Amino acid sequence: MEKYYKKEGRYSYYEAGEGIPIVILHGLMGGLSNFDAVASYFSNKGYKIIIPDLPIYTQSILKTNVKSFAKYVKDFITFKGLERVILLGNSLGGHIALYHTKMYPEKVAGLVITGSSGLYESAMGDSYPKRGDYEYIKKKAEDVFYDPKVATKELIDEVYASVNDRIKLIKTLTIAKSAIRHNMGKDLPKMHVQTCIIWGKNDKVTPPDVAVEFNKLLPNSTLYWIDHCGHAAMMEQPEEFNRLLEEWLSVTHLQVHA
Repeated sequence: MEKYYKKEGRYSYYEAGEGIPIVILHGLMGGLSNFDAVASYFSNKGYKIIIPDLPIYTQSILKTNVKSFAKYVKDFITFKGLERVILLGNSLGGHIALYHTKMYPEKVAGLVITGSSGLYESAMGDSYPKRGDYEYIKKKAEDVFYDPKVATKELIDEVYASVNDRIKLIKTLTIAKSAIRHNMGKDLPKMHVQTCIIWGKNDKVTPPDVAVEFNKLLPNSTLYWIDHCGHAAMMEQPEEFNRLLEEWLSVTHLQVHA
C-alpha cells in the first residue's frame, strides 16, 4: 500500500485506480490495510479507491465525535475535487458514512455499510477496555472475527497499545459516547440513497439483527449475508465481500460501463 499513500495538507490517504470514486472509511481500531483486498480488486475495475486516514486520535476532544468526522469526510471530498462518491464504511466508519449521507446527501451516489454502528452501540461500550490485561484484549480482538486466527499478534499488539495509551483511551470512550448520542434510528427512513448492507452472519460486535434493522429502516437498501464471518467482512471473507459489492454495484447501475 505504501506506494499509493499520499500526504497533502492536513490529509493523509491511500489512492489507487481511476474511475468512479469509492471513498472508504475505516473503523476505530481499523487501519487502512483492513481494506487491502477491496482496494486492489476495485482499483483495477474502473474505480478510484480513496481511503483517508480519519483523525480519530488527533482531533481536539471537542471534535472527537461522529458529526465532526462526517464533516471531515465532506471537507476531504471537496479537497479532492470530487462531486459525488460511493461511500463504504466498516464499524465506526459505517456510522460516519451514514451521518455524512444524512448531512450531505448531494455528495453521495451510493452507500455501503458493513458491521456498522449507528443503531446498536455495545459495539464499543460494554466493558471497554481493561487496560494492561493482554489476554482480555486478545480475547476481545479475536471476538471481532468468526475465525480467531484472523486476529494476528500484530493486530492484537496494536489494539493493546491503543488501550494503554491514556489519550487514545479517553478519545475512544468519547467516540463511544458520541456513537450512542448520534443514533441513526430516526434519520434512516428519510435517507433515500441506494445502500448496500454486507454483514457477517457471525458478527458478535454488531449482531445480525442490527443488519436486519438497517435494512428495514433504509428505504433503498439491499442486505447481503456472508457465512462464517464476523464483524470485519472485508478482512475475513474478502473474495465474497468483493463479489457481493460488485453484484450490488451492477444492479444499482453504479458500476463502470465497459
